[in-house]
Amino acid sequence: MLRFRNLLLAAAGVAALGAIPLATQAQQTQRPQAQSQAQASQPAAKKTGLGRIAHPDEVKAWDTDVRPDGHGLPPGNGSVKAGEELYQTQCAACHGEFGESAGRWPMLAGGAGSLNREQPEKTIGSFWPFASTAFDYIKRAMPYGNSRSLSDDEVYAITAYVLFLNDLVKEDFTLSKENFLTVKLPNQSTFYDDDRETTERSFWKKEPCMKNCKAEPAKVTGRARMLDVTPDSKEGPKVD
Repeated sequence: MLRFRNLLLAAAGVAALGAIPLATQAQQTQRPQAQSQAQASQPAAKKTGLGRIAHPDEVKAWDTDVRPDGHGLPPGNGSVKAGEELYQTQCAACHGEFGESAGRWPMLAGGAGSLNREQPEKTIGSFWPFASTAFDYIKRAMPYGNSRSLSDDEVYAITAYVLFLNDLVKEDFTLSKENFLTVKLPNQSTFYDDDRETTERSFWKKEPCMKNCKAEPAKVTGRARMLDVTPDSKEGPKVD
């Protein structure tokens, strides 16, 4: 009897061990089904019915930004001499024959040492940090009213001429992808990354003050130049 009882217990154990994989398999079979049902119950993304997915060639055509490290520069080159002719026909009407500006359009050259004045002249030579900014902007937005009409070689040439107007390259200089990073703008060292996330974190508050935040009355410490839109204490509009 004892031997028969042990055989029954052993058989029951084997049966139990055999049932474990079957139960696990059943759970694994049910799990994807449950996930599929959950995904099916989620509402589909609403389509507006406007536009279409951009073709890779279309994305490439507009992906023309140029970084300070030269990433994004296209192959090509352009000389100061070629840039002068292009500049006179494409740019001088707005920016002046020598980058001095015509009317209300921005100056492109001059202004060296003016950044500490009340009205600084922020030109490519006096203010801008990188030549890549000039190349990128000319390629994307210039000439005004006919943007993206210049070839890459023409953009190189006009950029070279603007650099020449700022006394940054010589008259016989030819700008290319290979020597682009050799051009250093005078004001580059005064630009730095935005570090407010670390230097000003101690001043941040979870709940910003929205009313009566300062005990003493506010004082005007500076005025908006040119337009003079800073209101006087007696004449300014009342703000609730």
